[in-house]
Amino acid sequence: MPPLGHRQLMGRLVIATHNPGKLREMRELLAPYGIDAASAGALALPEPEETGATFRANARIKAAAAAQASSLPAFADDSGLAVAALGGEPGIHSARWAGPDKDFNLAMERVEAQLRERNASAPDERRAAFVSALCVVWPDGHAEEFEGRVEGTLVWPPRGDKGFGYDPMFLPDGYCRTFGEMSAEEKHGLPPRGQGLSHRARAFLKLAEACLDRR
Repeated sequence: MPPLGHRQLMGRLVIATHNPGKLREMRELLAPYGIDAASAGALALPEPEETGATFRANARIKAAAAAQASSLPAFADDSGLAVAALGGEPGIHSARWAGPDKDFNLAMERVEAQLRERNASAPDERRAAFVSALCVVWPDGHAEEFEGRVEGTLVWPPRGDKGFGYDPMFLPDGYCRTFGEMSAEEKHGLPPRGQGLSHRARAFLKLAEACLDRR
């Protein structure tokens, strides 16, 4: 059972994302817990304007909007790449840097161009973190929030064609392959099979401990 003070999540929920990469990862994370997950896109739910100043605030906005529209618990993620040399940018604007066509090759080139403008060539000048905030909101407004973070270094040129977003340029600490070179199991597989390496997996492990019963 979830720890005292947390609400158990069971049955059907909405994954409040229209991003196919995020949807795939979230479904894989939820699968061992017997959760029947429908996507906001499949339910034709509108995408709310993300007006929050933090990852947590934006995750809550998305989850709350989906819970209200569907009358089901809703699970949302807001995540992004925070680059130290760029003052934490692109941060909550990570998707916007990819433009209206969601071109993350363009977004990665933009990050690299700004690092070069700052002569950031040494690994310690190219530090970055992936951050993920997860929020579950029930139709009655009850919310549970969790955050995960993974530190690493940005490489250029990008490496690998797995994952999505900025994965091909992110080399997590302690590893010799980028997220773009890792399989889904390596990147966000949960114990005992995986190490829960990614930011989303780390946040999800906190959520699972608090709100889920493993089948």
